[in-house]
Amino acid sequence: MDLILTIFLLVLLTQAISWIGQSVLLDLAYALYQRLFNGAKVAQQRSLKTSILNTKKELLETSAQDQFAKWAKLRRKIDKELAELEKLNSELGSAKTAFSLKFNTAIWIFTTGAQMVLGWWYRKTPVFYLPKGWFGPFTWWLSLPFAPAGKSRIGPLSQLCRDIDPSDLGSVSCGAWQMACKRVITMMERVIRDLYDSAEEAAPQEPIKQE
Repeated sequence: MDLILTIFLLVLLTQAISWIGQSVLLDLAYALYQRLFNGAKVAQQRSLKTSILNTKKELLETSAQDQFAKWAKLRRKIDKELAELEKLNSELGSAKTAFSLKFNTAIWIFTTGAQMVLGWWYRKTPVFYLPKGWFGPFTWWLSLPFAPAGKSRIGPLSQLCRDIDPSDLGSVSCGAWQMACKRVITMMERVIRDLYDSAEEAAPQEPIKQE
């Protein structure tokens, strides 16, 4: 896969996660994880909660003076189930904390971390080249920090620039291309949101029924 497309897809993935919300993705992933690996514990937790509610209801309907033996038995049952529920909640809470740490680490590795590694590995490799005259004196800024000047190695741009003197070409570095991709994707997001808001405002509203 070309470097230009790889960087674009990484930036797109990062922005998509930002739009959706990492916490939302975490909740969805953890719900799936719970269903696959902790289904028995979740079912036990639900069963204990239901049992405690039913037992508490029965306890309220039982007189501590007239039916003390039954009342004491129900009280002991509630205390036992509450202790089991607290222990189970603690186990599930610890599991969620560990899962959150692994999930957030994985998200960072495949987005920010991958972009950092890619930028460092290809720090001296131009993503593509542009004629210096296109951006005037600011062309040098696009090659920061280490991208050199020279002929393009990337398909169409290589054909376009093959007859141009290398000294007349300005290179675009990974960092500059990442920033450009992020800027364009952010602008596209705003346009889509504005179109969506406009469509909602233009949608006919149902008339309010008067009694």
